[in-house]
Parts: sequence; structure tokens; C-alpha cells
Amino acid sequence: MNKLLLILFLAVGMAQGQTQKSSLKKAYFAGGCFWCVEAVFESLKGVEEAVSGYAGGNYANPTYELVVQGRTGHAEAVEVIYNPQQISFKTLVTAFFESHDPTTLNQQGPDRGTQYRSIAFFSNAQERQDIESVMAQQAIKYKKPIVTEIQPMTLFYAAEGYHQDFEKKNPNNPYIRAVSVPRFEAFKAKRPDLLKKDSH
Repeated sequence: MNKLLLILFLAVGMAQGQTQKSSLKKAYFAGGCFWCVEAVFESLKGVEEAVSGYAGGNYANPTYELVVQGRTGHAEAVEVIYNPQQISFKTLVTAFFESHDPTTLNQQGPDRGTQYRSIAFFSNAQERQDIESVMAQQAIKYKKPIVTEIQPMTLFYAAEGYHQDFEKKNPNNPYIRAVSVPRFEAFKAKRPDLLKKDSH
């Protein structure tokens, strides 16, 4: 009897886990080096995972070597897997705009080239509307116009394995220490209300 109850308990738990996974949604953003962008989104309450990759281009199966040379039309982007019961798409868009400078064309910090341009991707009309709404609110904060592109999401290619969780795995990397960490700290100071308790 106890064994039967245990099996039922495990089955219910697995079913609940599957339901939670199926209710997750995805959003896509490009805002400079994906190491920096991934670290920001993974720190947000309600975000399950952020995956570094490439989007917005016109070349099948791009590699980092090609993208970094600006030869594929892709931007370094991040796929954000989130729980809409805990964080809204609109809040993700807000975090996106508040964690980088959307007024610099094809540049973010020391990184230059079309692969570092600012893009907010949408998958439906409501998401496009949310992006436009947040962008209008953010525009008031800047003296220069926002140059962020708004694009429909078509294909996202996950980047090579060594790029995933790069900041977390390489805290002493010179770029991480000089660029990524200060960028995250600036966002953390600006929006501590959005962060998980264990965010660095």
C-alpha cells in the first residue's frame, strides 16, 4: 500500500512538473554582448533560463566566428525562458531597456558592429504592442533617440556551449570583470525589485 501511494505521489509530482514546464514562455532580445545580456535576464525573478545565441540574420546555422565578423546579419541575442505567472513579457522588455543603452547604433560599450545592435523581438501582435509601449516610456529618459529595432522572431540559433553561462563560469575573465560585471551592477542598482534573492 505504501509503495502504491509513493508511486501515485511521484506520478502527480511529475505531472505537475510537466504542467509547469508547458506553461513557460520564451522571449528574445539582443542588446550587445550576449554574455552580459544572459547574466541580466538570468537574475530576474520568474526567469527559468537564458540561452545565448544568434537572431535577426539571414544565414543558416551561423557560428560565432562568422557572427562576430558581422558576416551573417545576426545579432548576439538571448532566448529568455520565463514563467508568465511570475514575470510578464512587458516587465522583461522593461528590464531589457534598462540594462543597456538603446541609443547607441550598432554598439554597446566597447563592442562595435551590427552583431551588437539593439533588437527587441516579438512573436505576436500583443508583444509588439508591449515593446512599443515600453519604448515610448523609455524614450523620455534619453536626450538621443532610441535606435532599438523591433523585429518579428523567426529563427533563433543557440550559441556554442562554451558561451552558455559564460559570466558565471568565468568570473575572472578580463572582459567579464571590466564590462559585464559593471553593466550588471548598474542594472542591479537601478532595478533591485526585479532580481532574485541570490543574484550576485
